[in-house]
Amino acid sequence: MAAREDVEFEAESGAILRGWLYLPDGPGPHPAITMAHGFAGVKEQRLPAFADVFVEAGFVVLLHDHRSFGDSDGVPRNDIDPWQQIKDWRRAISYLESRPEVDANRIGLWGTSYAGGHAIVLGATDRRLRCVVAQVPTISGYEQGLRRVAPDAVAGLNDFFAEDERAQFRGEAPRTQAIVSSDPSVPASYRAPDAVDFYLSTAPEGYENKITIRSNFAARMYEPGAWISRVSPTPLLLVVAKHDPITVTDLMLSAYERALEPKQLQLVDGGHFAPYLSEFATASGAARDWFTRHLG
Repeated sequence: MAAREDVEFEAESGAILRGWLYLPDGPGPHPAITMAHGFAGVKEQRLPAFADVFVEAGFVVLLHDHRSFGDSDGVPRNDIDPWQQIKDWRRAISYLESRPEVDANRIGLWGTSYAGGHAIVLGATDRRLRCVVAQVPTISGYEQGLRRVAPDAVAGLNDFFAEDERAQFRGEAPRTQAIVSSDPSVPASYRAPDAVDFYLSTAPEGYENKITIRSNFAARMYEPGAWISRVSPTPLLLVVAKHDPITVTDLMLSAYERALEPKQLQLVDGGHFAPYLSEFATASGAARDWFTRHLG
């Protein structure tokens, strides 16, 4: 019977990252998959279901919380630096390599949403990875911003970011706002009903519905799609929702066209959160089959 254990490993600057290690039945060493969640997500939010599919297929699975989220160390809390998360994820790969249960020559990576963008960057820059799955990935923070922020609201948003920067210069802690809110008077990263429902209905006890304002500023500058043509020769699976207003369907499809072989596209019905919910079987099955093909 597959087992799950609590694990931790040290990342840059001494921060301890924590997560779960899933171990399949049978003697090792086994191929392995490293996983993490998207923007302000924690490991409990529907990712164990994916890990269960992968471990049942014979993979060791490492699922970690990003720095300053969930069980991992990091201050300020609820703060996202995409490039720091990528550096931390390299340590997760190194941790997997060190485990005796793992075949260090057969490690793949699965990332979703914001971390789907990280999967593209890591696939392009870390050749220890033998294949990559990017589910509904962020492609362009700038282009997403053009779709999601009304033109007449951009100046006010820029002022909002600038005042936070000035406050930090004065010695104040980074300011925060809600991750999701259906109240238009409350500053929030997401307002769509499916986003509000996903973040709040899947949140574990103690989860804080807040994020640093500077995390949103960093997200608008993050351009992982620029790396997609460099993932090759590492095999890349892109899982794209047909009606995604968050990471934006046409941006993902255009990025897929720029990717080089070997690559594969898996389309799923619905919006950004469908792969976790109504289209889970399709999304997880495609990822499992991709890992089996390239790591098995």
